[in-house]
Amino acid sequence: MSVYTKNGDKGRTSLYEGRIVSKASSRVDTYGTLDELNSFLGLSTSFLTDKKIKGKIQKIQNDLFEIGTSLATPNARKFENLSKHLNTRVKEFENEIDLLTKKIPELENFILPGGGKAGSYMHISRTLTRRAERKVVALSDKEKVNPDILIYLNRLSDLLFMYARFINKKENKKEIIWSSRS
Repeated sequence: MSVYTKNGDKGRTSLYEGRIVSKASSRVDTYGTLDELNSFLGLSTSFLTDKKIKGKIQKIQNDLFEIGTSLATPNARKFENLSKHLNTRVKEFENEIDLLTKKIPELENFILPGGGKAGSYMHISRTLTRRAERKVVALSDKEKVNPDILIYLNRLSDLLFMYARFINKKENKKEIIWSSRS
């Protein structure tokens, strides 16, 4: 199979179900942002030394492909089980966040994103998750979107924040407290 099809040369693409839409459509923009997040998570894992977290991130990457496919297939029935899977994953994220909370100092102030490479990339991944979440909200204002995707992305951004903090602590990278001008 060829990588190029030339079908998109005029700014159009087909959804998984076959419908042709503009590459600038909210739906394409939304799953494109998920792809960007997924790629950045892949980059992030290249700096991770913690194999357990690396495996968990790769599982998240698989989730993001399923979510993107669901968004590219707005009318398909084959993704009805996605909600059940996402709900399970959200519970897993919450359990992981609770475990990480016990392993890092309590947050009493806002912190600046940063730290070591792996921690910094996790912070960027968190912000990309928030952008993807905003895109899903905007799309859901216009078209039907599985609401469990929003819950998943919201909790994922929390988890990535905790991973960033945990990784930086593990690598002895100091968190920098945000200092207000006032």
